[in-house]
Amino acid sequence: MARIPKASITLCALLFTTLSFTPLANASEQARASAVQKSHLAKASERKKKTTSQKTSKKSSRSTAEKHTSKKRPENKKSPAKKKVSTSSKASQITSRRNKTSQLKTTEVAWVEKCSTPRKGHKPHCVKVKKTTTIAEAHKVRIQKAQKTAMSKLMNQIGKPYRWGGTSPNTGFDCSGLVYYAYKDLVKFRIPRTANEMYHLRDASPVNVAELESGDLVFFRTQGRGTADHVGVYVGNGKFIQSPRSGQDIQVTSLSEDYWQRHYVGARRVVTPKTIR
Repeated sequence: MARIPKASITLCALLFTTLSFTPLANASEQARASAVQKSHLAKASERKKKTTSQKTSKKSSRSTAEKHTSKKRPENKKSPAKKKVSTSSKASQITSRRNKTSQLKTTEVAWVEKCSTPRKGHKPHCVKVKKTTTIAEAHKVRIQKAQKTAMSKLMNQIGKPYRWGGTSPNTGFDCSGLVYYAYKDLVKFRIPRTANEMYHLRDASPVNVAELESGDLVFFRTQGRGTADHVGVYVGNGKFIQSPRSGQDIQVTSLSEDYWQRHYVGARRVVTPKTIR
């Protein structure tokens, strides 16, 4: 037999080893790579778990904090009450200021002379002094003056004859003409010429019998003409002045008489702070 050289035997052995061990090497490398990937995936999953756990912990902490704050909110309801108190105090300050300004507006200043009692042989020493009066008091004074003026005009007509349609002292008066003559120059509005129109005046305010004052108009229904067909002027002490009818003179009559009580329909006030000139 022919001898095989040693070199060829070694080459064959080397080829066999390379062919047999290369798949094993490749398999080992693939196993290593898969192991590395698995480790990376495990690390990534751990990181995700950590982040999710951190997020959940933050959410839970926020929810607990909100719960605590919601529990504490009823205690903080006292703060708006403090604000209300402050606003009420501001409102009271504003109202006090308004009251002060209204008091200033509702006062009138007048100069009055005050003189001292002089000694013998000396002249009196007079000084002008400011006198403040409220507008209400000033209105009262003006109304009282107007009432006195009307009363004096009316009382001067006592004894004069009744005259149908009369509005002058020269000719005489009927019932509404007497009222027209007394008030035409004292009030801002136009005084009508009939008793029924006077009773329905918008500028005249209704008055109860218990609250009658001097100068108020009293109305009666004597002949069934409209709501009122006769008018007089209250002069006080339960009496009124009137021009009754033809054949009678202007006179003062008691309001408590049965005839006038039966035919009485109401009263109106024409002299007020709004209507006076």
